[in-house]
Amino acid sequence: MSKNGHCLCKKIQFSYRGDENWRGHCHCESCRRQTASPFTTFMGIDHNHWQWTAAQPAVYESSPGVKRYFCDQCGAPVAYESTKYPHEIHFYASLLEDHSDFQPDKEFHKDEKVNWVSLEKDLQT
Repeated sequence: MSKNGHCLCKKIQFSYRGDENWRGHCHCESCRRQTASPFTTFMGIDHNHWQWTAAQPAVYESSPGVKRYFCDQCGAPVAYESTKYPHEIHFYASLLEDHSDFQPDKEFHKDEKVNWVSLEKDLQT
């Protein structure tokens, strides 16, 4: 069964099949600044299990070895890719068309978490 997602204007769309490698919140400053939110939530998907199903996104290389994909029409961020994780892409969970079964199980960069955010439960780091 495939899972699908898209940006705000639906110009950029993606699909993946199978289970996610992980699901988690990222508190790093880079992600906060890119999304203008206190944290963002990603899932890791193996490269051979996903595809763009509409237009290709624009790419911003935010640091060496890091690509951030976004829609050049509506501006929505759609994915993150890093040479640290050469086997997967990280899609933003909020873009899923159906996220009813999505539950984060990890947190990344908790040391960079803003002090005014509290999550209902501690997750694995």
